[in-house]
Amino acid sequence: MKLLRSDLARNFSIGFLAGSLIVLGVMAPDLLTQIVPEAAAATLR
Repeated sequence: MKLLRSDLARNFSIGFLAGSLIVLGVMAPDLLTQIVPEAAAATLR
């Protein structure tokens, strides 16, 4: 890929990906619990 051959473009893309993952982690810390609900035990009758 000729686009990522230069160090500047490669560093910007790595920084953008790392920054977006950090922002996603800060903005949605409970994203996993929204996707997978907590387990609840069944009540006995």
